[in-house]
Amino acid sequence: MTSRDSEASPLDCPVKHGRIPIYGPEFAADPGRVYAELRSHGSVAPVELSPGVPGMLVTGYDAALEVLRDPNRFPRDARRWQQGIPPDCPILPIMAYRPTCNLTDDPLRSRLRDAVTDSLDRVEPTVLREFVERSADTLIARIGPRGDADLLTDYAVILPLLVFNLLCGCPADLGDRMVAAIQEVLKWENSEEANMNLGLAVLELMALKRENPGPDVTTWLMDHPAGLTDEEVAHQLVMLVGAGSELAQNLIANTLRLLLSDDRFGGDLSDGSLTVEDALDEVLWVDPPLANFGVTYPVEPISFHGVELPAHEPVVISFAAANNDPSTLSDHRAGNRAHLSWGIGPHTCPAQGHARLLSTVAIEKLLDALPDMELAVPVEELVWRPGFIQRALSSLPVRFPAIPGAAPASREETPAPPPAPAVPVPEAPVPPEPEGWRRRLGRWWAGETG
Repeated sequence: MTSRDSEASPLDCPVKHGRIPIYGPEFAADPGRVYAELRSHGSVAPVELSPGVPGMLVTGYDAALEVLRDPNRFPRDARRWQQGIPPDCPILPIMAYRPTCNLTDDPLRSRLRDAVTDSLDRVEPTVLREFVERSADTLIARIGPRGDADLLTDYAVILPLLVFNLLCGCPADLGDRMVAAIQEVLKWENSEEANMNLGLAVLELMALKRENPGPDVTTWLMDHPAGLTDEEVAHQLVMLVGAGSELAQNLIANTLRLLLSDDRFGGDLSDGSLTVEDALDEVLWVDPPLANFGVTYPVEPISFHGVELPAHEPVVISFAAANNDPSTLSDHRAGNRAHLSWGIGPHTCPAQGHARLLSTVAIEKLLDALPDMELAVPVEELVWRPGFIQRALSSLPVRFPAIPGAAPASREETPAPPPAPAVPVPEAPVPPEPEGWRRRLGRWWAGETG
């Protein structure tokens, strides 16, 4: 039911050039067996991140803590590494250097992170809860009359994007464009046009907020005493909305899968034996939405836990494997939040409290509205998306007794976001940045440099 390491002997994993690949449908189907095989190499093992791209995967809990807490030996700057990576490499867009607080080192990291955390801290939990509830009500009203849904595409994917748009003070029409662009970018298909659309939407939002500041994350980032440039603000916004929504959608979907398939949450879904918070903790331990990341690039060769780490080769933290390290594994996980799924050290996720609240409220709203919901296929038939970074379902089909309401929405329709807080919105001014910078923003998201 989960990716917990099996008690059985490890799978005979295919080995390429002395490295075990951690991509493709075989890995996605049962990563726990691959992690068990990798542990035969110790706390750190050689892997292939993508065809022809080597890396080192940290699977031990203590070793992961050591890497995450030592940015001097394990910096985040990817620029030397990416010089040797083909521009069409599928993992380059998410691993390439960009000036965001999660992919930079001090002193830039501290400056960017201060702006991000200070801005997020100004979001009142009651306001965030209200935004989630409004967005959830909108989506549930659309799927409820149908009697069936794909909870991934109809709910978990869209809801975080709607909430982030509200937090950023994004008007509904511009929010529609940002939602559509981010969804296309995250497919890694036709990314050039999607990148440009997203970049232009972010610039338009910033220009709008420059003329009409409001109580929102965009305004707070732009006005922060750290004095971020327009380009730096744009990068932080894309990080928060793009990466944040991907993480939240997978946390919601993976938790719903657990609730719908695990007898410990038995009975009717709105009154199971364990709580939604318990289910979130279980998922963050066993199937964390960000399974393998926290990538660092040693600037010189390092001898680490009996393994030689080459300079400028990715050292990837396996949050999923480290959480399930047999040497530290505990059977008592309800309420235990010592997992590494939010990271630790200077690059700890700055929005973990927001993501947890968003996910909890989104799941509770759905369970309250559709208490008789059940999986439409056996849990064993659910398919996981390939890729070593995320632990993400391809779909989550369910059925339930239809609830009265408006006419069922077509699955092809994209629901409009709930209206943003009332702010006078004039015609958007032309962003002051030159056209060349807009193109650079698109190239940045695609992982291009130069």
